[in-house]
Amino acid sequence: MIDIRIPDALVESQHLYAGEAGRAFIAALPARVRKFTERWGLTPDGDPMHGMAALVLPVVRADGTPAAVKFQVLDEETEGEPVALRHWDGDGAVRLLDHDESTGTMLLERLDAGRMLSTMADTRKAVLVLAELLARLTAGPAPDGMRRLGDIAAEMVDGLPGALKAMADPAERAVVERCGGAVREVMGEPGDRILHWDLHFENVLASDREPWLAIDPKPLAGDPGFDLWPALDNRFEPDEVLWRFDAMTEVLGLDRARARAWTLGRVLQNTLWETEDGRPPAADDMEIARRLLGR
Repeated sequence: MIDIRIPDALVESQHLYAGEAGRAFIAALPARVRKFTERWGLTPDGDPMHGMAALVLPVVRADGTPAAVKFQVLDEETEGEPVALRHWDGDGAVRLLDHDESTGTMLLERLDAGRMLSTMADTRKAVLVLAELLARLTAGPAPDGMRRLGDIAAEMVDGLPGALKAMADPAERAVVERCGGAVREVMGEPGDRILHWDLHFENVLASDREPWLAIDPKPLAGDPGFDLWPALDNRFEPDEVLWRFDAMTEVLGLDRARARAWTLGRVLQNTLWETEDGRPPAADDMEIARRLLGR
């Protein structure tokens, strides 16, 4: 019988941030690991890895092929992941090999978890890798039924007045209010491309099949400009914000005014989450917004 030790950090994060769903996920995880390794004929092949919300178990399939099983809480964000991976079918992203719809468990091709894009010393080269992947991933329309940026934008605009009241710093309020204004200008045309939403340096891994592949999408349908913010924030360098933004928009062939508005929308989204938790806006976000607004 397969028995694995669930990492303490994953237990703590699920109990702290995911509430009852997270506690239920952790309680069910040992049996779930046994169930799917048996169902898919898998042999564990190394220590499990984890982030804040998922356990990834390296395995070998019955035919000797290396793979990985991802166990995670099924929610609004994660339920779209297998849909997006099937849509991309390995083109710029990890390939989905099998999937259980009832639990969200996924069997994935094995990538090199020891070589994330974050290990690349030259951040400009890393940003260009992200841009080239995004150009591929966002090339086509999103599948039906996916979360839509237009709905998210409307919710952000509705939540803006309350967030502004909760902010103590008038300079930060002014920046966030301008972010809201930018979103209002473009929300009538939210786009229909399939977005990754979370393509940062640690969500890009090296592979034998391609030099770099994307993992862990939180997909939605919308404008690719909404996908640029992680590349601006990763290994944050204030003086690099405009270079990174211009490089990304050039590679993706985006209208810079619209891309700027949707990037400011990501700053607004982040700020709404911070104020909901009683925190001020992130300093990096405020600097990104100032740089984009000031050009």
